[in-house]
Amino acid sequence: MELLMTKVCMTKDIGVHGNLFGGIMLSWIDEAAVAMSNRICKTPNMVTRKMTEILFERPVKVGHTINIYGKAVTMGTTSIALNVEARRYNVYTTEEDVVCRTQIVFVRIDEEGNKIPIAGEVRRKFAEEQG
Repeated sequence: MELLMTKVCMTKDIGVHGNLFGGIMLSWIDEAAVAMSNRICKTPNMVTRKMTEILFERPVKVGHTINIYGKAVTMGTTSIALNVEARRYNVYTTEEDVVCRTQIVFVRIDEEGNKIPIAGEVRRKFAEEQG
């Protein structure tokens, strides 16, 4: 997996139970993943279509560093699917523990919000690299 983004959990990110608010984590994951899909698909017009189940495995506290990783796994005519993991990074030992993981599907859209094909050249290159 490729490192997409690093975030530090701040006081403003904490929910009522003293942990990182889940919605904040989801927004970090979505932001990192859409940037990856834009880069791979060579367009800024990718939108989130679907996020699979996400299981929060470990708490994140103020001051924790979170690394978000992604890997493109499939590409269709109009969409791309990425596997994404958020990992809590220990700055002292450099060890990482998975906090959560999901798969996100992004779709290419036009100015009206309708799905349109990802460029054929991009799809061919992706298929060659996968295969």
